[in-house]
Amino acid sequence: MARVIFPLLFAVVSLSAYNRAAAQANPKPQAKPAAGKKLNVYMYSEYIDPELLKQFTAQTGIEPRISVYEAEEEMMAKMQGGGGASQYDVVVLTDYLIPVMAKLNLIQPLAPAKIPNRANVNDMFVNPSYDPGNKYGMPYQWGTVGLFYRTDKAPQFEPSWDMVFDEAKQPGSFVLMDEMRSMMGVTLVHLGYAVNTRNADEARKAGGALLKAKHSKKCLGFDGGVAGVNKVVSGDAVMAVVFNGDAVKAMKENKDVRYVTPKEGTTLWVDCMVIPAKAPNAEGAHKFINFILDAKNGAQLSNFNHYATPNKASLPLIAPEDRADKAIYPSDEDLKKMKYVEDLGKDTALYDDVWTQVKSR
Repeated sequence: MARVIFPLLFAVVSLSAYNRAAAQANPKPQAKPAAGKKLNVYMYSEYIDPELLKQFTAQTGIEPRISVYEAEEEMMAKMQGGGGASQYDVVVLTDYLIPVMAKLNLIQPLAPAKIPNRANVNDMFVNPSYDPGNKYGMPYQWGTVGLFYRTDKAPQFEPSWDMVFDEAKQPGSFVLMDEMRSMMGVTLVHLGYAVNTRNADEARKAGGALLKAKHSKKCLGFDGGVAGVNKVVSGDAVMAVVFNGDAVKAMKENKDVRYVTPKEGTTLWVDCMVIPAKAPNAEGAHKFINFILDAKNGAQLSNFNHYATPNKASLPLIAPEDRADKAIYPSDEDLKKMKYVEDLGKDTALYDDVWTQVKSR
């Protein structure tokens, strides 16, 4: 998934166009959708195995219709002023947008009894800080932000944010991620500050470090995660700050590239399924969420996307090479150094101001 996010009045995070490989055809016969049984789903492009949609229709008689967005600014505008809250039945969005959407009355509480497969959710995603009690959302996929680089051009690459922010260690041309909270977050990690600091001085120092990196002769500027991956794969860049899923797909096709999470730590993200406040088919929405949380379906989704599943029942069914890949499933030791990006409320304005200065100078 490529997340191209721009500063918003509210706390809007990333995480962009995710390119996926085709999955195997589903042998099950499809049921003809019952008249009027539609389900409108709003998510990142190419973020679900098309075969899963067919299977859902075969099981329920409900036909999912996928609408896509490439930037969460676009999604938020649609949900607030574009009728999205009454147009869509399920929206897949980044974790820390949940409290923002709830405060704006754009999403409705889930009915737990209608989602029995919620029992499959890994403990790591139960009762999260961004959604206590999983009141509004259930996890879809999760991942990290890290460094993607060419092993043939940087054989002595150090898994550290110094490779971005220390000019003496920059391995060659590089791309910064065009996503405010993720890029600011990893800059704060590099400086030893909290990912979600509300301290104005710390946020401004992060802006200064980011601006210095931008002005490096080796910096190719800001770009979306997928674009950064593509530039590294093509050899136009040696390194890029990216989301792990975009990198993993490229790694499966090119032996000269690698993704790492820096030793200092990084940011975690969880994409979640929520139901808009005025969803026309809330009943079907609950069925869809429950369907995704099925063990087999959850594994099929992650084997298609090459992102980590939040479903503990799906883990035994994940492709062995993916399950063993730390680029997808970080070690417990690495996870301890990773933090969620949180809703900053009114302090988001501080980040917006810092980010705007970095981008404009």
